[in-house]
Amino acid sequence: MVALRLLGSSELSVSPLCLGGNVFGWTADEPALFAVLDAYAEAGGNFLDTSDSYMYHFPGNEAGQSERIIGKWLAARGNRDEVVVATKVGDHPRFKGLAPANFKAAAEESLRRLGIERIDLCYTHFDDESVPVEDIVAALDELVREGKVRAIGASNISPQRLAASLEFSDREGLAKYVALQPKYNLVEREYESERRGIVQRHGLACVPYFGLASGFLTGKYRPGQQVDSIRNLPGLAGGYADTERGVKVLAALEEVAKARGAEMATVALAWLAQQPTVTAPIASARTVEQVPALVALHDVELSDDELRVLDAASA
Repeated sequence: MVALRLLGSSELSVSPLCLGGNVFGWTADEPALFAVLDAYAEAGGNFLDTSDSYMYHFPGNEAGQSERIIGKWLAARGNRDEVVVATKVGDHPRFKGLAPANFKAAAEESLRRLGIERIDLCYTHFDDESVPVEDIVAALDELVREGKVRAIGASNISPQRLAASLEFSDREGLAKYVALQPKYNLVEREYESERRGIVQRHGLACVPYFGLASGFLTGKYRPGQQVDSIRNLPGLAGGYADTERGVKVLAALEEVAKARGAEMATVALAWLAQQPTVTAPIASARTVEQVPALVALHDVELSDDELRVLDAASA
């Protein structure tokens, strides 16, 4: 039995691993992804993360395809009430930005693609600094009051705008972000500088994306080694392998994983899950074979010594 945890100040209870939908329809087709989703659910996972824009930036993909696949799976399995569905709005090519009317229309489209009546957790995907935070929060509050969204969150937002949003919600008694989705993993620790303090003060949940650094922390990418993968693109996982920090992190991960008899991916996610404020790291799977290493997080707690080894390597 997987122990669920509350998501910030919301009433949502989620599993320790959030399954990311960024690869859905991109590097895996619908039948393969139904199998992935089934395996994740059978292992006790109940928290899915998607977006209205995955992965239209890449040729051959269409915005909203990840939501559609998840919606089809929910309908086919009849398990809507057992799954916490998180999606993000503001980056769809037809609904760019966070002008209130724009992203409210985007949320309606997400509901249609997902085939559900209410989004459990709705994030603003990228902040839009042309729109005052007061207008964004007020529009999100309307979605909550209308019953279209249960809880709200933010992703890719500056510390200053995040703090201002939270303070406005408190001051006006409006819906308040319950979660922040930052980029955070063993080789990307900028979250710890300012945002974590804000998250702690306001009681938010941190639900970090790129938990495995686009596959780098699985050990797939090594210095000087070419990997035939669609994800081996400039700015993604391949870039970490040729840095001193990346080499140190992989060595430490391998050391801890071997001693435990665990996969490197499991250890990397366990480190992340045990960081202050983190509720559920996000990780993706293209095949059923990749799922066990991710959901093994449910049963792993690293020792203080293991955490110190990984912290030292990634400092």
